[in-house]
Amino acid sequence: MRTTQDRLRQFVESYGAEHPPLTLGAADLTINNAAAVRRTYGSVFNYLTRVELEVERNVLELRALMPDATETDKLFYREVWSPQELQHGVLLDAVQHGLGITPAPADVAHVSTGIRLVGLLSRLPGMLDVVRLLYYLTGAATEKSAVIAYSRLVNGLRSMGERAIAETVVAPIRRQEPGHFAFYRLSAEALVRESGLRDWQLHLARLLRRHSFELVGVRNRRQRADFGDVARALDFDRDLLAVARQVSLVERDLLWARQEGLEVPDYILAALDGAITMSAARSGRIGSGRDAL
Repeated sequence: MRTTQDRLRQFVESYGAEHPPLTLGAADLTINNAAAVRRTYGSVFNYLTRVELEVERNVLELRALMPDATETDKLFYREVWSPQELQHGVLLDAVQHGLGITPAPADVAHVSTGIRLVGLLSRLPGMLDVVRLLYYLTGAATEKSAVIAYSRLVNGLRSMGERAIAETVVAPIRRQEPGHFAFYRLSAEALVRESGLRDWQLHLARLLRRHSFELVGVRNRRQRADFGDVARALDFDRDLLAVARQVSLVERDLLWARQEGLEVPDYILAALDGAITMSAARSGRIGSGRDAL
């Protein structure tokens, strides 16, 4: 009888075979009105390019964070996720060069002391499963954010008549993100519901998640405002609660299900709202994403 880990490994192997990394040669980088795209979505391409290219650092972080990771986790992030994400960055970088945008510096090597410390703690009894759960929850929130962002970006580009980059760059990237989300969700559900995490492990995961949550690609205040620029360009501020519900889908189900009536963990909504507020303040328009709630 196959175990959950067997099924997860088969999923990873099948997904990797069915969705090889995208190639630059298959993309049509024709841009009809570079000035209009740059004005409307320049901040989006700039931010997403940096985040995708920083996958090299993310792999180093995962190695430090989970030195005793499962073979399935290592197969996923080494052989499937990171090659796909890196090519996403290459494609987006080609578009931003076509738009005349200066690339944002990408940090591809620095692993923080905090991550290295958590990696050491993961070797204590019971801690590896807590760290694994946080990894899956972070991955699920990140990939759901990416699906929303790329969906809105491709629709926006289509409406502008920029079908070449919409259909041959952004749409193919968007098609690969749901598989990443599925891996994180299935892994988290198996860990919580089948492996039988103890109450103290779940309590610690809630505590750490609440205090460590950060938006994808954010490591400092400037990047938080940059994320807010992306959120505003993609109209997250117009339906912020709906976006937050989707981003928090997995952790709301696995960590907070006992809190009846909780639509969105407050730390996720606060992070999104804070980024939008910082972006608006930086651009001279003071406002909050919650104004649209």
